[in-house]
Amino acid sequence: MITNRSMPPGIIIPELAYPDVLEAAAWLCRALGFRERLRIADHRVQLTYEGCSIVVTELPNHGQTVDHAHAVMVHVADVDQHHARARAAGARVLQPPTDYPYGERQYSLEDIGGHRWKFSQSIADADPAEWGGTLMTESP
Repeated sequence: MITNRSMPPGIIIPELAYPDVLEAAAWLCRALGFRERLRIADHRVQLTYEGCSIVVTELPNHGQTVDHAHAVMVHVADVDQHHARARAAGARVLQPPTDYPYGERQYSLEDIGGHRWKFSQSIADADPAEWGGTLMTESP
C-alpha cells in the first residue's frame, strides 16, 4: 500500500458536514481535543485524535439538516476529563458520564453542527454473556 501524505491516518474516516468548516474545526479542536492536520482552502479540514481521523466538510446545501440517526463514537482515556473540557467549550451534553454493565463509562453530546458524539472509556473487562451480548468472534 502506498503512503499518501495528503490522506489522514486511519482505516475508517468519518466525514462530517458543517455550515462553517473553519469554525467547526476550531470548535472540535478546542472542545473535543482534536488536532488540525490539513486544511484545504475553507471547505475541508482533516482532524486527528489519537492516531485516528475525521474530515470536516462543507454542507452541500446550507438548508440541509443533520441526520440524528448517526453518531460518532470515540474511545478516550478519561471520560470525566473529556466531558469537563467539552462542557467548558459549550458542548450540548445529551447524556452525562454514566457507567454501563458492559464495562464502559460513556457520555454523549451534540456539537455545534448538530452531530451526535459518544465518548467511551473502558472501566472493566466485561464478559458479553454477563450483560446479554453474544460474542461472535474474538478481536485480533
